[in-house]
Amino acid sequence: MNRFGTVALTALAPVSWGSTYFVATELLPPDRPLFTGVMRALPAGLLLTALARTLPKGEWWWKSAVLGTLNIGAFFPLLFLSAYRLPGGVAAVLGAAGPLFVVGLAALLLGERARLRTVLAAIVAALGVSMVVLTAQARLDLVGVIAGVISSASMASGTVMTKRWGRPEGVGPLAVTGWQLTAGGLVIIPVAALIEGAPPVLDGRAFLGYGYMMLINTGIAYWLWFRGIGRLSATSVTLLGPLSPLTAAVIGWAALGQALGPVQIAGMVIAFAATVVGQLPPRAPKETFSSTEETHRNISMDLTDERVRR
Repeated sequence: MNRFGTVALTALAPVSWGSTYFVATELLPPDRPLFTGVMRALPAGLLLTALARTLPKGEWWWKSAVLGTLNIGAFFPLLFLSAYRLPGGVAAVLGAAGPLFVVGLAALLLGERARLRTVLAAIVAALGVSMVVLTAQARLDLVGVIAGVISSASMASGTVMTKRWGRPEGVGPLAVTGWQLTAGGLVIIPVAALIEGAPPVLDGRAFLGYGYMMLINTGIAYWLWFRGIGRLSATSVTLLGPLSPLTAAVIGWAALGQALGPVQIAGMVIAFAATVVGQLPPRAPKETFSSTEETHRNISMDLTDERVRR
């Protein structure tokens, strides 16, 4: 598959995550975000692991636990805490700042050079998202802000470490995704039991919502996300993240009757354009081109001299 196809498939993950708010508010029990986190991660992780028919071996037991905690187990609770303590727009902007964390960590741990174009794309994307979701009535809460920043840093760290560690020999992304989701779900269980207590009684709508969240929103979405991390640079993958709040805004407008004014539409265009720019491959260094051109010139001169001598 070419780069465009890989980017397009990976982008389906944040697009799917953009539906989380709608499903949670319309189908799921209220005020049970941690239970929802468990229902998203653990069944999906067990299902993917069963389909892959592969368990971790050796060091991949603890690596899966670390990655599962960063990408799922710590990220979900901190994200929900931020969403409860802050207006949704502020929480979304903090999440959109995640690519900046990845740019720094990728340069430090992966040797990916922090290109100016990538940094500017991350900043402009966050600006566009803020235009879409922020309101004049937004108020800051210190605990919520800290939780939002740490949740973004946790997901960014998980993305970079997933790229750094790769996958075991002969193991595909389906198994690795299952391991991480299972580990993350197990991490959330004691937190959910301590804070929220016993699981709620579920009706048909809740089963439908959790089924969607488990299969589409988490199982398939995270498989596509981790698959993309294996094939693209960490910064390219994370710059697809702003598609999530943009999708949430479109769903809110189409399904919930939420207004989208000129500023919101302009912000969507800006954020989407920045996301596209973030996927452009780096330019070939001029030195490499010049060196190649010089080599071809020298070969041509050698062939000409040979013909003259003959």
